Amino acid sequence: MLQLFDTASQITKELSLRKPGVVGLYVCGPTVYGPAHVGHGRAVLTYDILRRYLEFSGFEVQHVSNITDIDDKIILRANAEGRSWQEVARECEEEWWATMDAMGVLRPVEQPHATAYVEQMVELIEHLIERGFAYQTVDGVYLKAALVPDYGLLSHQSIEDRRSGARVEMDEHKEDPIDFVLWKFAKPGEPTWPSPWGAGRPGWHTECVVMSLALLGEGFELHGGGQDLIFPHHDNERAQAVAVGSRFARHWMHNGMVTVAGEKMSKSLNNFTTLNELLEHTDARSYRLLVLRAHYRSPLEVNATTIEASAAALTRIDALIRRLDGSEVSRGEIATALSTELRDRFVAAMDNDLDTPAAVAEIFEAVRRANSLADAGDVSLAARLSEEIATLLGALGIEVHQARKIDDEVRSLVEQRDSARGNRDYSTSDKIREELENLGWVVEDTAEGTRIHR
Repeated sequence: MLQLFDTASQITKELSLRKPGVVGLYVCGPTVYGPAHVGHGRAVLTYDILRRYLEFSGFEVQHVSNITDIDDKIILRANAEGRSWQEVARECEEEWWATMDAMGVLRPVEQPHATAYVEQMVELIEHLIERGFAYQTVDGVYLKAALVPDYGLLSHQSIEDRRSGARVEMDEHKEDPIDFVLWKFAKPGEPTWPSPWGAGRPGWHTECVVMSLALLGEGFELHGGGQDLIFPHHDNERAQAVAVGSRFARHWMHNGMVTVAGEKMSKSLNNFTTLNELLEHTDARSYRLLVLRAHYRSPLEVNATTIEASAAALTRIDALIRRLDGSEVSRGEIATALSTELRDRFVAAMDNDLDTPAAVAEIFEAVRRANSLADAGDVSLAARLSEEIATLLGALGIEVHQARKIDDEVRSLVEQRDSARGNRDYSTSDKIREELENLGWVVEDTAEGTRIHR
């Protein structure tokens, strides 16, 4: 059974399930005001890999990821461009999903929008006020964070430590520096919704607690997001659920940050790279493999060197699959043992806190072994091992590039080229190479003759 590090308890443990075989997974989604960057990509790929592996292991995954379609950033961009906030949010969301599709990311089962749940957010805030956990000021409604049992559980900082850090930016309307806004009263030119306290809109921390409980129910299995969301966002989500007596997520999972030259990627440092820019220059699988080769809780260095290394590694896998494409696959005891041994090691690594670096290392060792078997003439055994390699890579979201079936016309051209090369007729050989390339084939010269692939 999969064990994951739990941010709250700081230990690695099995997921506690409400229903056997079913995992409710909530992942904080994008605020749609601009293009997705590689940091977003790392987070989305982490949970896509987790979901795929859970499904590979036989679980049903109720994957929910929200869309924050109203936010200060959306409003600022809309005002700057003279457009409506709805238009900005809609356009950016369409771009987000197009990018995720290009990355090979599975769509969540549910994709709730914050603006569709404002009424439920108002109801939650009403309950918080009734229970004495919230209060109204001249600019909004705030939660009394210090009254919430175990406030700061996820960030593992005491209330006094939080107060010390918050006093610098103390809002004069708040009773306590650590209190946070639940409802913001309307400002000129901003979108608003009605509430018992006056027109306004909900604070960011309220939307996810409402949507996750509405769609997954109390005590859902797993809440995920980036490490930058632990505080304040996830601490404040949890605080609201606890304050109204709801059981929130049973397990908390957080992925590490993307770094460039050792620094966290951010717009302020001018090391911001969009996923679309990345995809213009490399196979989307390369970034997925780069994410897989780092443990999900570790920093991930993204630069030309790490991407190129990942692309080169994929080339080795694709070459093995092409080499053995169409070969007879052995189904004997030895072949079964090879396949089972690889899968067992893969599963053991993945079940150990989603140790994708170890799992990928097992796959690449199997690639080396399959090539060695083929070199030794054990092609059917090598083909069986390559079949298992393709299956396990598929469980991680990497589709191997198999050779396209060669029709009689193309096969004839290959044979003619080999004949020309054998007769040292290099002019004809070069013409046939050009003809094959115009047909979309990559042509390689090997000791065994011409090899082609897409």
